[in-house]
Amino acid sequence: MNFSVIIIDDHPLFSRGLAQLIETQESFKVSGMAKNRNEALELLGKVTPDLAIVDLNLGQEDGLELIKDIVIIHPKTKILVLSMHDERFYAERALKAGAKGYIMKEEAETQVIDAIKTVVKGEIYLSDAEKKRISNDIPQEATKDSFDLISTLSDRQLQIFTLIGKGLGTVEIANKLNLSIKTIDTHKENIKAKLHCASSGELRQMAIEWTNRAI
Repeated sequence: MNFSVIIIDDHPLFSRGLAQLIETQESFKVSGMAKNRNEALELLGKVTPDLAIVDLNLGQEDGLELIKDIVIIHPKTKILVLSMHDERFYAERALKAGAKGYIMKEEAETQVIDAIKTVVKGEIYLSDAEKKRISNDIPQEATKDSFDLISTLSDRQLQIFTLIGKGLGTVEIANKLNLSIKTIDTHKENIKAKLHCASSGELRQMAIEWTNRAI
């Protein structure tokens, strides 16, 4: 059986390298690549892949929302997230959005292939550490790394926090997410409370540092 794969990542050079890696495997064929949500939706209107490999960082766009789109458009398409984002904060969110696996880009090529083959078979793929964390439901304890608190944010709060880190202001975020400015301000206040930020400036700096970690 031949498996059709599409790659959605905003770095074309990475996508081409990943495509070459995938096509070294018998029965796998890359049917298309996209750099953002619009290109991905256009591609999904033309092909029905067995697997979609999705990065969560698509420029100013949110990969978690794209995962939800794919589930609606092609519910039989399996989704594997391949991302720079720390799995501790995103893997469980990705699975809840509809993905069947999560692997970080820093992993070896053999692990990436293993993840692809696992997800195509309809099985869940996570690292051993993440499986253990989720199964044990590890409580979020206070640590020296303030970024651990980010896991307490809701999906919408994390989306807004990430956009803040990308330099967007309240009005820009409101327009992008089709929400009111008041709603964004409320979310920002709740985010500040959860992350123990004393000011909007401190929140912005933390968001920038967080976003730079994923670049």
